[in-house]
Amino acid sequence: MAGAEPTVIADKLDIIYKVIAGQGGKGTAATAFRRILKRQDRPTIREVHAVKSVSFTANKGDAIGVIGRNGSGKSTLLRAIAGLLPPASGAVYTSGQPSLLGVNAAMMNDLTGDRNVVLGCLAMGMSPAEVQRRYDEIVEFSGIGDFIDLPMSTYSSGMAARLKFAIASAKTHDILLVDEALATGDAEFRVRSERRIKELRDQAGTVFLVSHSLDVVHETCNRAIWLDAGVLKLDGPVEEVVAAYVHSTRAG
Repeated sequence: MAGAEPTVIADKLDIIYKVIAGQGGKGTAATAFRRILKRQDRPTIREVHAVKSVSFTANKGDAIGVIGRNGSGKSTLLRAIAGLLPPASGAVYTSGQPSLLGVNAAMMNDLTGDRNVVLGCLAMGMSPAEVQRRYDEIVEFSGIGDFIDLPMSTYSSGMAARLKFAIASAKTHDILLVDEALATGDAEFRVRSERRIKELRDQAGTVFLVSHSLDVVHETCNRAIWLDAGVLKLDGPVEEVVAAYVHSTRAG
């Protein structure tokens, strides 16, 4: 695209990680640890090729929905862009700092929502004065009300997800990676979240959104990437990619 400014380039990206397979193909880290204690044979290590030679270029102003069935490599791709998973081959290049927001984003459950807002904003590089200035807006956006003064351990998964998104989206990010963070919110919060993602996109950031809700992807994104078993099946305008994906799922 003429005049486009790339923010993320994936170049024949392969992500392979290892999992422990016990007897019968099942096992956990705990069972492996017990084998070590008992000096039994080492557990079988199985390699999972989660992302397979994926290439694309994302530009400033893009909001890209990442769609596909469970296990297709969507979350793995976002973690690779964030620099949390090293490529087995190929590379990811980013212009700016990627920020990953997911339902499992780190929060301190023993602290109140109030303290998590302050610490989360400081961790993103906001000044204390900026945190103070944005605090009321963040709490109001989250919609958790008086629960802001209670420990995070008392929150439902939906409340925690709303607060995490409110904190992360309070700052304009060069590259914001959103992994199912909107799935646990109510309808009103989803509308606010979609509006906020559009604002981030308009502020010349780049947003990647993993969501099982095709409606959310369609309403929020201008572009979509369809992954299937780790392979990039289609990359293009959101309407075309979502339509092709829906046709595939119905045909299958």
